[in-house]
Amino acid sequence: MSEPLHVLIVEDDPHVLLGCQQALALEDIPSVGVGSAEEALAQLHEDFAGIVVSDIRLPGMDGLQLLSRLKQLDASLPVVLITGHGDIDMAVNAMRDGAYDFMEKPFSPERLVDVARRALEQRRLAREVSSLRRQLAGKQALEQRLLGTSPAMQQLRELISNIADTAANVLIEGETGTGKELVARCLHDFSRRQDKAFVALNCAGLPENLFESEIFGHEAHAFTGANKRRIGKIEHANGGTLLLDEVESMPLNLQVKLLRVLQEHQLERLGSNQSIAVDCRYIAATKANLEVQSKAGSFRSDLYYRLNVVTLTLPPLRERREDIGLLFEHFLQLAALRFDRPTPNLDRTTLTRLMAHDWPGNVRELRNVAERFALGLPVLHEDETDAATGPSFAEAVEAFERRLLRDSLQQHSGNLSQTAQALGMAKTTLFDKVKKYALQP
Repeated sequence: MSEPLHVLIVEDDPHVLLGCQQALALEDIPSVGVGSAEEALAQLHEDFAGIVVSDIRLPGMDGLQLLSRLKQLDASLPVVLITGHGDIDMAVNAMRDGAYDFMEKPFSPERLVDVARRALEQRRLAREVSSLRRQLAGKQALEQRLLGTSPAMQQLRELISNIADTAANVLIEGETGTGKELVARCLHDFSRRQDKAFVALNCAGLPENLFESEIFGHEAHAFTGANKRRIGKIEHANGGTLLLDEVESMPLNLQVKLLRVLQEHQLERLGSNQSIAVDCRYIAATKANLEVQSKAGSFRSDLYYRLNVVTLTLPPLRERREDIGLLFEHFLQLAALRFDRPTPNLDRTTLTRLMAHDWPGNVRELRNVAERFALGLPVLHEDETDAATGPSFAEAVEAFERRLLRDSLQQHSGNLSQTAQALGMAKTTLFDKVKKYALQP
């Protein structure tokens, strides 16, 4: 819903067109007028937020052909046809083919306004339903990609679903291995840019002398060794999403140039004076505190605020221990398929050791351990399960209890009575624990 609802009027008679626009304007209904079906089609796009009012008799493509084309593009788009006296039968047939309504010339301004209002209301409701369905589908898909039932993961998924289909730049903060690139891909995949390129650039993995060419591109012979033109990462991501991973490593002199691209939506390749327009969504990922670095002068504060329209903070695994068992089982099944091995059983002793580990490598380390376990290798060495860094006994018990309750609720479709009976506890006790652990029946 990126633009307001409005009426696109297709009428080759300039006097009739002007009269229609004036009648709508007096009722505060915005409109755009064109003189042919071909011009109308050029005005339409995937997210067109309006209705079409078209004369049947048009030069070139007529109104009925336009109706057919519009219904192919968007079956829910209301199309109102304007007919002459001899076109009534034709208009009735058009209604059967999907036209919303028709008006016979000459029609009153009140008739035009009434039909337009009804069609716009139908369009608004249809777009709201479509938007809600996309959000619901996105949330369900996010739960399959960003696993975890902890409150932190629930909040993260909710925020991603709210901002994914916007143009807002995003800063993703988190320790190494927390899944920053996965979150960036989710932001891209659940946006309207999903059919365009997702380009990831590791800012720490490039020598400074190659960085500018890699991100902005260069023309042939722009410098020694530049034998042909190269398209940079930003230009390659045009229309899509660019992930600047480990953005804190970007050299200061190049931060200035990137800031200019963000402000002007244009870039120049090295060795060229020609500006190239780019429409790109920028996602920056960092394991550092950019706000602190910007105050210290090691990262430009103006670039920081440009990138930091929305901040997503990914929790380390040690702060969402209740997700460890779920994640480990998921990675274990993937590893068993990959190595063509039977999935080994996860016993309570192994789970306790997993829960006690501090996971400095976060989810990435957990996946590595799951792959070792699938191959029959030791899960963790004794020195990797230091009790001083792991959870207390009470924390481990709470995490196990929360997971047990969650699984049982899922098994009984959220029915508290059946869950309480299966677990052998009072319903009031179960209710208190559901509230304590922020579970959602």
